[in-house]
Amino acid sequence: MLKRPLKSDYDVAIIGAGVGGLTAAALLGKFGLSVCVVEKEPHVGGYLAGFRRRGFKFDTAIHWLNQCGPGGLVHRLFEVLGKNQPVAVPQKRIRRYLGNGFDFLLTNNPEEMKRKLIETYPHEEEGIDRFFRDAKKIGRSLNNFAQIFRSEETMSMYEKAKHKLKLLQFAIPFIPFISYSGPKGFPRGLKKYFKDESIHKLFASETEIISCLVPIGWAYFGDFQSPPKGGGQMIPEWLEQVVESSHGDIFCSARVDRVLVEEKTCKGIVFEQRGIQYQINSKYVIAASDVETLYEKMLPSHAVPVKLKSKLKEAELYDSSLTVSIALDCTTESLGFNEELIHIAGGEFPFSQSAIGDPSTTEISVLAPSGRDKTMAPPGQGTLTLYMPASMNYREDWCTEKDAKGNYVRGEAYKKLKTEVAEIIIGRVEEKIAPGLRSHIIFYEVSTPVTHWRYTGNKNGSIMGAKPGRKNMTNKVAHYQTPVRNLILGGHWAELGGGVPIAVKAASNASLIILKKENKPAFQALVAYMENKISLEKFLADKCFLKNR
Repeated sequence: MLKRPLKSDYDVAIIGAGVGGLTAAALLGKFGLSVCVVEKEPHVGGYLAGFRRRGFKFDTAIHWLNQCGPGGLVHRLFEVLGKNQPVAVPQKRIRRYLGNGFDFLLTNNPEEMKRKLIETYPHEEEGIDRFFRDAKKIGRSLNNFAQIFRSEETMSMYEKAKHKLKLLQFAIPFIPFISYSGPKGFPRGLKKYFKDESIHKLFASETEIISCLVPIGWAYFGDFQSPPKGGGQMIPEWLEQVVESSHGDIFCSARVDRVLVEEKTCKGIVFEQRGIQYQINSKYVIAASDVETLYEKMLPSHAVPVKLKSKLKEAELYDSSLTVSIALDCTTESLGFNEELIHIAGGEFPFSQSAIGDPSTTEISVLAPSGRDKTMAPPGQGTLTLYMPASMNYREDWCTEKDAKGNYVRGEAYKKLKTEVAEIIIGRVEEKIAPGLRSHIIFYEVSTPVTHWRYTGNKNGSIMGAKPGRKNMTNKVAHYQTPVRNLILGGHWAELGGGVPIAVKAASNASLIILKKENKPAFQALVAYMENKISLEKFLADKCFLKNR
């Protein structure tokens, strides 16, 4: 039985209660539309849901935040929803590059790292200086991310023309580096700056030059934040409260079976909870969920062109991960950890294949969440997160089998393999950073790509969805409007890229598409605010907002 009454009709039904789905529900609810969110997991949050064990709190997939500080896209949008939004914490010590023969720290003053690199490699001073100058140019462009938040589906022809100019201005710093990716292009790109291949080892697990430049660019403009107090899970929990305060409904442990379609127009959804089937009639449906699952399993087979389905199957996706969440009997500071994310470089040049994840050589990222936030662990104890890029097809899908429905069946071989990989990773961290680490471990939990697939439904357990890049852009993988009228994508799959800013951007645009039709004054006010044409105070005082709040 449902915990609360289910209305037969809503303005908008939303599939998925991750940050994208919840943000869309919160926005639309604030403007007077009736919304219902359906989530297959027991709790809201998606990748930010996190989990608790024996007094310890763990974030599942958040290492840092961007655009969550004052002036950032996420912060500005959340200000619309309430003044009590969780506050992200600015980072000072950001990223440590650690490997055989090198140890460099990126802070919120990147010039410090640049000076140390020049001191270590004086013969490469000119290239190092160019590298950091190019990173700063990229950072300046990323700092203006909010200026390109709108999707063209929400624009007039005149606005589209102006938007294309903004996009070009945004993209100019990136264009020279597009070709420097992949096993051939990436090393060629590094040689453009550094002839000494010792420097190349700092970036041993990257696959494109842009990925090396972007973190430094963010650091120049102070756009690295840690999760709010209580962990990343505080964000979806707050959004849940905002949705419910606007009389929106959220149903968890409820799996959507199909989207109702009549004459190429969506009419609602059918979902199942605890063996009972329910139907929701709605004018719009926002899918903040895996797009292939939506197109292949939730819609009639003829609803989506085969060509579009094929392009999605060929899309280049972000890796999944192997994550070890560790509870310690001591503080992380006592073991030598600080607030920064530590990258332990593995393979020697040429670069290790980070996507397939050999635990003995692949780069490991290490984070001490309880060092940033004492509420993540009991007093005097701590938490560590060890992360390694990984793919679903490692060791025959992590020693799993598939049942008749295509679900991964996890047996003893699976449990043995994930423990084996975790122990190798823990051993490398113990050797490089924290001697005696194992003696302080109370327990640890291991998440594999299979785990991520189970909890999110994302293809291959992808952490974020489709990568930015020429192939995905050419194939128009990212889109909001689907072949079914009033069925809109509103999560990571609506955009290329990932993370909280992309999820919030997608949710905002999905909401704007609906508001443009259903509440034009609210649409115009929200656009004016997000484009810095009116202040927050003026926006909140707008009659259309007050009337519908």
